[in-house]
Amino acid sequence: MKEQFYQYIQTLQDQICKGLEAVDGQAKFRQDLWERPEGGGGRTRVIENGNVFEKGGVNISAVHGALPVAMQTYFGVGEVDFFACGLSLVIHPKNPMVPTVHANWRYFEMYDKEGKVINSWFGGGQDLTPYYLFEEDAKHFHQTCKTACDKHNPEFYPKFKKQCDEYFWNAHRNEARGIGGLFFDHCKATEAMSMENWFAFVTEVGNSFLQAYVPIVEKRKELPYTQENRTWQEIRRGRYVEFNLVHDKGTLFGLKTNGRIESILMSLPPHVQWVYDHHPEAGSEEEKLINVLEKPVDWI
Repeated sequence: MKEQFYQYIQTLQDQICKGLEAVDGQAKFRQDLWERPEGGGGRTRVIENGNVFEKGGVNISAVHGALPVAMQTYFGVGEVDFFACGLSLVIHPKNPMVPTVHANWRYFEMYDKEGKVINSWFGGGQDLTPYYLFEEDAKHFHQTCKTACDKHNPEFYPKFKKQCDEYFWNAHRNEARGIGGLFFDHCKATEAMSMENWFAFVTEVGNSFLQAYVPIVEKRKELPYTQENRTWQEIRRGRYVEFNLVHDKGTLFGLKTNGRIESILMSLPPHVQWVYDHHPEAGSEEEKLINVLEKPVDWI
């Protein structure tokens, strides 16, 4: 399974990078290959200063070795070995009318000292973070997620949508990071779902990503915007940074397992503001977004 999934994310990385380069029309992804001293490595691809995308990364990694003590405590296990691979992406567009997007698909195995697999699971999802709310975009993104889920189980979309709303929640701000999507973790073999079934589901979601995001970018990338719009975008990006550094489990896992710091923190946008006690004007488009972030919406 690990070889099968690692092969999949390598191909998916190529497909997503190619699709995003076509949308941008100017910038190309720069590639870095890196190795982790304890075992494994990755292929980082970053796009910067394009026509459409100000900064973004589409990264894959496959790391293995002894599970660090901090992660042993987190998982409630003793001295075990692990393997983890995944694709993680964050794209920050230049135009404030185009939303930021994040996605991740991953696979994890844990072994005893004889090398026997004692646990394995899939995780992942995709979610959208707009700066200005276009309801038709939110519906398109969520409908694409639901279509992918429904091919495997009609209960998946409402379940994983709810988990996404709960996970990407900036508790210290009492608001969502964005308008959600899908989030699933610890997807293990059961009587109803084999690991092969989970593989089919996770790859279905991964394959839906470009369809979920690119039409939104194409529709919004040429819209006019003001410096005030840009300032609002940078203030909201600050909330994105807060979530990634305070709450995100993926960032924590990367830091605790001696991952490559440049790849872990590629999710951070290049231009951000923190304005003291900032509140949008009553009745404004900015306030409209905040109202939705404070109380997640069922978009379908």
